[in-house]
Amino acid sequence: MANSNKFIDKHKTEFDKAIEHFKQELGSLRTGRAQSAVVENIMVEAYGSQQPLKSLAAISIPEPKTIQIQPWDKSILKDIEKAFSYSNMGLSTVNSGDKLVAKLPPMTEENRKELVKVIGQKLEAAKIGLRRLRDVIREEILNAEKDKSITQDDKFQFLDDLEKFITDYNKKVFDEAKKKEEEVMII
Repeated sequence: MANSNKFIDKHKTEFDKAIEHFKQELGSLRTGRAQSAVVENIMVEAYGSQQPLKSLAAISIPEPKTIQIQPWDKSILKDIEKAFSYSNMGLSTVNSGDKLVAKLPPMTEENRKELVKVIGQKLEAAKIGLRRLRDVIREEILNAEKDKSITQDDKFQFLDDLEKFITDYNKKVFDEAKKKEEEVMII
């Protein structure tokens, strides 16, 4: 893509958002190691509304299998504990009075294989999203040629640029999925 492709440029932020969303989806999957992304979006009933945990507490990882949640307001600790029990994440929690410590249970081989399947499903969903964006841009290019705002040669160049661009983005999502699979399979 030597020269700028105005059709791709117009939708570049949508592609970047798709990649970022895919990374967040992968980050929320529980692996054998503790990660704040696993719990930060747990919804907590506090102050009369549902709020994500990350907006109510500091989340830290003191040990590889432990997540520590320290609410900024100690009065909502029980609410956070209740949200964890409803989350069905299989985390065992200990309330120490001013913080909550969540321990990750060891992952079985079956859990790992199931997670790899989920990663594959999320990868496929991301690729479908990228294809939809590609189809929108492709349609814009074809319409521009019909409207005579670009030449036939330009059309072929823009379509070629689009295919190269999509190939690059598919590689990015594939690499992210591969990285997550490796992380899941580490014992």
